[in-house]
Formats: sequence, C-alpha cells, structure tokens
Amino acid sequence: MNRPAPSSELPAPSAKLEQGWHCLHLYYRVNQQVLVGLSPADRKLGIEQLCQLWNPEGPQATSRLQVSVVSGHKADLGLLLMDPDPFKIEAIRQQVRASALGPALEPTYSFVSITEVSEYVPTVEQFAERLKQDGMSADDPAFGVKTKSYEQRLPMMNRQRLYPEFPAWPVTCFYPMNKARHPLANWYTEPFSERSRLMAEHATSGIKFAGRVSQLITASTGMDDWEWGVTLWGRNPEAIKDIVYTMRFDTASARYAEFGPFYISYILPAADALAHCQI
Repeated sequence: MNRPAPSSELPAPSAKLEQGWHCLHLYYRVNQQVLVGLSPADRKLGIEQLCQLWNPEGPQATSRLQVSVVSGHKADLGLLLMDPDPFKIEAIRQQVRASALGPALEPTYSFVSITEVSEYVPTVEQFAERLKQDGMSADDPAFGVKTKSYEQRLPMMNRQRLYPEFPAWPVTCFYPMNKARHPLANWYTEPFSERSRLMAEHATSGIKFAGRVSQLITASTGMDDWEWGVTLWGRNPEAIKDIVYTMRFDTASARYAEFGPFYISYILPAADALAHCQI
C-alpha cells in the first residue's frame, strides 16, 4: 500500500503553480445605454484608468497582457491575461469592474486555464523511437542529427508552452475544446500509444503553418467547462482560417474533437481599442 508523503515533503500550500502560468481570457460588451449615461468627466476618467490598467508595461500589468477588439456580436473587447499569481490576474478583472467605465462593460465570456507541457510532447527517447518507426535506422547519420537537434530545441519549446511570448502579429483567435467521450469515439478509452500517434499527426499538420500562425494550448480540466483552450495568433486572418480548416481533417480532430465558441479579434493598444469601440 502506498502511504501518503509526510507533510514535510510536500510543497507549501499556494495559489501559485509549481511551473507555468495562470491564464484568463475575458470578453466584454459595451452597454451603450449605460455608456451614454456617464458624464464626460467619468468617461474621460474611465478611459484613463483602463489605459493605465491595460498597459502591458504598467506597474499593475500581469506577466502577459493583451487587448483586442472582437469581430462580431459576441463581444466588443477581449483581454488575455497570464501570470504566476492568480490574484494579480483577478485584480485586473476587479479593477475593470470598479473603474469609472466598469458599469458600461458587461462581461460576456471568460475562460480560466493554466499553461502546461502536454503529455503528448515526446521526450528525446520517444522522438528517436518515432524516427525508427518511420523507417530511419539508428546507424543513419541523419538519425543522430535529427535526434540531437530535437534535444536542443525541446527545452526552448517547453518554455514557450509554459511561459509564452506573444508574437507581434495583428490577429488572434480563441476557442475552447474537448476530446469526445461518445460511445463510438471515446478519446479516453484509446490506449496512450494510439492517442500519442494521433497527436503527432495533428502536430505535423500544424508545423506546416510555422511563420504564419503561433499556437498556445492551455489546460482547463477542473477549472472551466471545457478541457483545453486554444489561442492562435496569425499574420493575417487567412492564416487563422487555413490552419483551423486544415487541422480539422486530422483524425484527432475529425473524430475526437468538440469545439466551443470561436472569438476572432484584432490586437490594439488599450487607447486605440477603446476609441474603436466609440468609448
């Protein structure tokens, strides 16, 4: 029988993660009736407050902070917040609510998640085994070159998954997703080897969009109504459409994926985003 570890061996209780960041996607709609009822002074004060609060370089900013204007009726403004401290993220949300413009900004959607390194990211040993399964001999000089190259890239790739840098691209898309549990297509009853193979196929499709699309997958099991959140940044809107369409033909997506609402938005500084929304 396995005995629980003594409390002296356990990490101290904390709201912070042992590795990675908390992540919050927030979407707001402008309540025009409330907005027109604000005095010019309150509107001016609210704009100043939000511009300070949503400044990625400001003293209250989270480790990553991005503002965007949302296309379509689902929302007007989007926020993406990431930080090791969930209270710092929540402070932004509460200060928006308490600002002079807070009554005019109605939350329409939020998504809570954390960054992670997926269990399907192969170790160096697993990567080498895949090369063999693809027919490459361990005696082939290219085998050693590819394995060494992957070994060198892996720490950087995992750091990007846990502590992502946002690309300086104008378009972003967010959507939540699950893996299906249907009787005839239950992802969770498939053996790990098969799930890993399907995710490797899925990743191969995504690699074709390197330089056009950057992707971040955050985990939300036990934290929100969906299991993962997908955040995409694109050089242009076509790149977002193309990658989502292409990857839906992979078995991991076509057979097992369930998608929530899609939010497409365009990244702007806070002042420009507020001006775009006629605030």
